[in-house]
Amino acid sequence: MTYSIVPPYLLNRLATADDDRVSRASAAARRSLLVDPPLRHERAHLTASRPTAAGTRVADSRVNRTIFDAQGQETLPGVTVRRETDAATDDIAVTEAFDGLGATHALFLDVFGRSSIDDRGLPLLATVHYGDEYDNAFWEGSRMVFGDGDGEVFNRFTASLSVIGHELAHGVTQYTSALEYEGQSGALNESISDVFGALVEQYDRGQMAGEASWLIGEGLFTPAVSGRALRNMLEPGTAYDDDVLGRDPQPARMSDYVDTEDDNGGVHLNSGIPNRAFAVAATTLGGPAWNGVGLVWYDAIRGDISPRATFAEFADLTIASAAARFGDGSPEHVAVEDAWQTVGVTTHE
Repeated sequence: MTYSIVPPYLLNRLATADDDRVSRASAAARRSLLVDPPLRHERAHLTASRPTAAGTRVADSRVNRTIFDAQGQETLPGVTVRRETDAATDDIAVTEAFDGLGATHALFLDVFGRSSIDDRGLPLLATVHYGDEYDNAFWEGSRMVFGDGDGEVFNRFTASLSVIGHELAHGVTQYTSALEYEGQSGALNESISDVFGALVEQYDRGQMAGEASWLIGEGLFTPAVSGRALRNMLEPGTAYDDDVLGRDPQPARMSDYVDTEDDNGGVHLNSGIPNRAFAVAATTLGGPAWNGVGLVWYDAIRGDISPRATFAEFADLTIASAAARFGDGSPEHVAVEDAWQTVGVTTHE
């Protein structure tokens, strides 16, 4: 299974659009939707053959990046175009991917003491220029893959640092909680990637929680789209409202939870609920989100979490993690507890 940044419901909407203004984008969306099934098979093979992260951590925690160029094809990995010690190229997608991998590695190492995705110094790999105007980016179990977008609705997918952080965070989840990608556990999987994608961007920019945008995928849409990003963590359901793409359908409260069989049980939809809980807790506390609520979420995914965890179970884990790290009744503990109540996952006792 691939973990893609653009939800299938959005690509489906674009693929069926009968509008001359987005005819190129519509065709690109149809091609992009056809790419997924063979990649799911390939990722299943990669996951089955890869050793687990158990064992001794590597002593060298320095970042080790390699960027490949698929040259418009759908064959991975592509041609090697930049290694860790190579000079920068004049290809902006290569530069953005290289820098984005580095920014993600820096957050996890500097803040969480984690040596790469697997905590054992895993080399970070990325392929750019994948497919023909491919409208997505994804983590397929061993590498990041970026499309160039169609130019009408989507720009190149290396342009958003939160997207790069989001997709690499799927790898962190893969090596920690291994949350199953379906229903509430799948929505938590997506939400955790949004959380760390936002933190990568905020840490790289030195932004405090109160000044951050909390947008995931800002810069992906062209100016023709009435929207700012794919998702808004602080205000789910407000990221875009476009006459072609429709309105952002993410719910912000548990009372609006979407019960569906589409999108693996609504993993991209319902992730808005835990997303908002994190953003509300972080903005309530203020300061750098990575040093407060970010540490709580990281502790939770590394703790005693079930691969089929529900929102309520994860809320309990984060509340307990906040108390364990910062103290019972601490501002962090109270903020996390109140945030889950704000989104309706937990209630006052």
